[in-house]
Amino acid sequence: MTRKRFHSPMARLLLSPVVLLLGLAGQAHAQGLTALYEMARAYDATYLAARAQADAAEYKAAQAQALGLPTLSANVKGVATQIDLPRGASGDNNALQTGLNGRMPLFNKANQATMEQAERSLVAAKAELESAEQDLIIRVAQAYFDVLAAKDNLQLAKTNKTYILEQLASAKRNFEVGTATITDTREAQSRADLAAAQEIAADNDLINRRIALAYLVGRRDVDPLPLITPVVLPTIVPKNVEEWVTVADTVHPQVIRSRVALEVAKLEIQKAKAGELPTIDAVASLGANYATGDSIIPGTTRTGSIGVELNWPLYTGGSVQNRIKETVSLEQRSREEFENARRTVAQNTRVAYFGVQSGEALVKALEAAESSSRLSLEATQLGYRVGVRVNIDVLNAQTQLFQTQRDLFKSRYDVLVNSLRLRQASGQLTPNDLLAVNSLLAKSASN
Repeated sequence: MTRKRFHSPMARLLLSPVVLLLGLAGQAHAQGLTALYEMARAYDATYLAARAQADAAEYKAAQAQALGLPTLSANVKGVATQIDLPRGASGDNNALQTGLNGRMPLFNKANQATMEQAERSLVAAKAELESAEQDLIIRVAQAYFDVLAAKDNLQLAKTNKTYILEQLASAKRNFEVGTATITDTREAQSRADLAAAQEIAADNDLINRRIALAYLVGRRDVDPLPLITPVVLPTIVPKNVEEWVTVADTVHPQVIRSRVALEVAKLEIQKAKAGELPTIDAVASLGANYATGDSIIPGTTRTGSIGVELNWPLYTGGSVQNRIKETVSLEQRSREEFENARRTVAQNTRVAYFGVQSGEALVKALEAAESSSRLSLEATQLGYRVGVRVNIDVLNAQTQLFQTQRDLFKSRYDVLVNSLRLRQASGQLTPNDLLAVNSLLAKSASN
């Protein structure tokens, strides 16, 4: 009976990684990472707002392009005139005037610069949407693995509490037969109370993590699929951090937005300088005037004209010159902001890269520590049975294994999320990157 009492909880500990990683079975609606991302993409208000903003930018760019196209307007005017004639006579005249006026810009440097700015702004809007999409991917992945980590913690806490309660029962029996002191019982009771508190905290944390994920995807019945066991984490490629930085300098949304802002600032200088240049438009008009009255001969008069109109500002009171100086200064500000964006992206990419490398090393170290802690617990249990170890030694060994397993499972999830963060930091993160992570998940919660 003694052998069974010590080895039954140990068997659970040895199998606990499998139990934890396979998760809570019986859930009929478990979802993978890509499925939950698609739900969030159709529900998350922050992302949908960014997408609406990008759509609006396209229409705004189309408005600017209209500056280079001809315009046509129509007008209708009715006029009633009363005329007082000599010797007390009077007469009434009525006229109906209609017209068409057209204008076609031939030379307008300011409008040309505005149209080019609109094209650049559309690129920036698309980069902003890409940034919002990358942020959504990270938020979904983080929430997904937060739930898995919380499920692991709860299952570990339950297993740990079960083992400690059995150790407490053993200590009480040994005290009753006189082979142990009351100290062993009180120590075990203290650990049991702590384990119960840890289980309560872990259960509450899982509830909160589920709520956060449900809020993100817009569904309450979400149950993330666990990782396939044994867990094999993918390695990052390329292995050279500078290659990541080089790519980030060209494709990162923040760099693109800053580069576009600099280009827009340069075009603003051109627009300001255009204030000293003439504008030339082709103009045409067509009109008709139908008149009736006492003092005129009724009839319709038609007119038409076509020509070229030049408008050249000769003196603006220094407004144009000061506007040019202002835009030059603003262009310098945009240039510095662009350089700062490049440096920031490069720094964040390097930090993310080495963070993933450190996480991979931590996982390997914790895997070794888990194996050592399990062997240590077995040895301590054997020493307790033969009388060379006391109850507190067994409890400490169990606690160490519990904490090591908890840290190991969490570190694996961190590596997966941080690998996605690295791609985000370098501006390369796309929804397709979730496929690689999704392939590491079980096909169902009961696999």
